[in-house]
Amino acid sequence: MKSGRNDMSIRLVPVTRDNWLEALKLQIKEEQKDFVPGVAVSLAMVYIKPDGDQVNYLPFAIYDGNRMVGFIMHAYEEHTSDMYWINGFLIDAKDQGKGYGTTALLQMIQYIKNRFSGCKEIRLTVHKNNDNAKKLYSSLGFLDTGEIWGEEQVFKLPV
Repeated sequence: MKSGRNDMSIRLVPVTRDNWLEALKLQIKEEQKDFVPGVAVSLAMVYIKPDGDQVNYLPFAIYDGNRMVGFIMHAYEEHTSDMYWINGFLIDAKDQGKGYGTTALLQMIQYIKNRFSGCKEIRLTVHKNNDNAKKLYSSLGFLDTGEIWGEEQVFKLPV
C-alpha cells in the first residue's frame, strides 16, 4: 500500500461554520473541472440530500498544520454493508502532487473503518478520463466494479 505523506500534520477536520468560507476558496486545475464538483456543490448536498433522506453526508477539510489544502466528503447509509462512499474529494491546485491526496484518502478510509463496524466495502466514483485519480485509487486497493454512472466509473475497496 502506498504510504503518502508521513507528516503527522495532515488531518481531516469537519467543515463547520468556522471554516466553510475557507473551504469554498479551494480550486482545482482548469482541466480537472469535469472530474469533481466544487466544494459549494458538495456542501449543498449535506442539506439537500439528493440521494435520499437515508443518506448522511460528512464533509471534511484537509489540513496541513493550520493550512487548508483540500476537501473530502463521506456519504453513507447506516446499517448497510456497502453504502459507504467517498466523494467530492479534491486537493487545491497549488497543493497537488505533494502527497496530500494519498494521506487524506488513507485517513478517510481508516475513519470509515473505525466508525462503521458493519462496513464491508467503501465505494467512490471517478470520472472516466481522470487517470491520475484512477492510479491513486488502484494503488490503495480500490477495484473497478465495472459499473458506469454517466461519465463516472464506480470503484470499491473491500474492507
